[in-house]
Amino acid sequence: MASCPANSFNFNTTLCACTPGHVLQHVRNTCVLYEGNSTILTDSGVDYYALSFPETLFAFDTIKKFTQSQAVFLEVTLVMLLSWLLFCVFLRCTKLGDGRNVWFKIRWWISRLDICFATRHWLDDQKVVTKRKTELGGAFSMASWILFIGLFAVLLYQIISKRSIEVHNVRATNGPELASFINDMEFNITTVSSMSCANLRNLGNIVTGNPGFIDQRVVPLSTLANYSCYNSSMGPTIALKCKNCKVIYDHMYISWQFVDLPNSPAIAVGFEFRLTSMDIAKKHVSFVSGTLKNGSDFDDSPVTFRGNQSNIVKFNLFPRIYHNLHELKLIQPLFHEFIPGSVLRDTNELRASLESSTDGLVNTTLFINFLSDYVVEIDKQNILGPVSFLADLGGLYCISIGIFFYLLIQVYFLHTDCMLYSGLG
Repeated sequence: MASCPANSFNFNTTLCACTPGHVLQHVRNTCVLYEGNSTILTDSGVDYYALSFPETLFAFDTIKKFTQSQAVFLEVTLVMLLSWLLFCVFLRCTKLGDGRNVWFKIRWWISRLDICFATRHWLDDQKVVTKRKTELGGAFSMASWILFIGLFAVLLYQIISKRSIEVHNVRATNGPELASFINDMEFNITTVSSMSCANLRNLGNIVTGNPGFIDQRVVPLSTLANYSCYNSSMGPTIALKCKNCKVIYDHMYISWQFVDLPNSPAIAVGFEFRLTSMDIAKKHVSFVSGTLKNGSDFDDSPVTFRGNQSNIVKFNLFPRIYHNLHELKLIQPLFHEFIPGSVLRDTNELRASLESSTDGLVNTTLFINFLSDYVVEIDKQNILGPVSFLADLGGLYCISIGIFFYLLIQVYFLHTDCMLYSGLG
């Protein structure tokens, strides 16, 4: 009997296999539990920002990722405020010397920034002896302005970002209109296992229409997309790529199998997928990705996929027209359902399956449903008119001014009476 690694068992006396839900790590030669995240991620490929500028005047797309929320404005304001105050504290700790070094000059100019507390600097300079407040007034004056501008930007962003709403309209469509949806599409699905592409069989055809009905057709997969298989760290990955793809079929079925090979049985513990769609300008990419481990809603115990019944992964393709983005036409892929095929949960069942000549395969079917009856139109509509916007902007200005003066009062009471004497002439 062969000596097997941890979390594995013997079959056919001399061979080893991992227990259900475990996959072999070749580097460590041990079977580990597959714990893939089952969260399904979906992205429409279109980011909405109510604040927009003409591209010829301002490249807003290049920096919009840095202004995704008003929290960014608050963070920038806080960083600038703390940086300014720390700089002023640092200057207070420097030596004045003879009053001619660079640090003294910087402190002198900061004192000239005092526009709130001691505002007669320029008149006092005409006197033989000048007596004025220290640079604390300039420091707190600039701190107040930084805080005022930051809060004003936050409130302004909040008003502008809520001026419009996204409106979806679903309407019936026809074949010629759907033919105008030309996207680059790519599908990758990894069968999580210790198998390789050498186990792959029967990938090369696509079934369209409804199986068993008069509209069923079997055509070569190469007429729709380029396909390949490559070995990854998680297992063999099936890649389907279609450039300038026109989706002309409502229902598409693509099937393949992994079969037993000597010392490489056909077993899998899950599937990882990613389906993407990109517009012809290559500016927007919509996708759906996720991990499939167990199709049961009542039992999340580890399982192993092996047997004749096919594991069916269903996707829907939604055609979308974005009128607010220069009539962008983008197909949105969405995960619909996973129907597990032959599933083994017990070690004895898996051992019996591995020793059977009829169960030596992992069947997988990709089902794509193109919702060709309807198209989703997306646009933006303003919920505030010009008068309402200006009224809100005026209210915003009054609030910000109030905050500003409140801060000035607080700073005034914190202001010290420290003096700095400087002799002139």
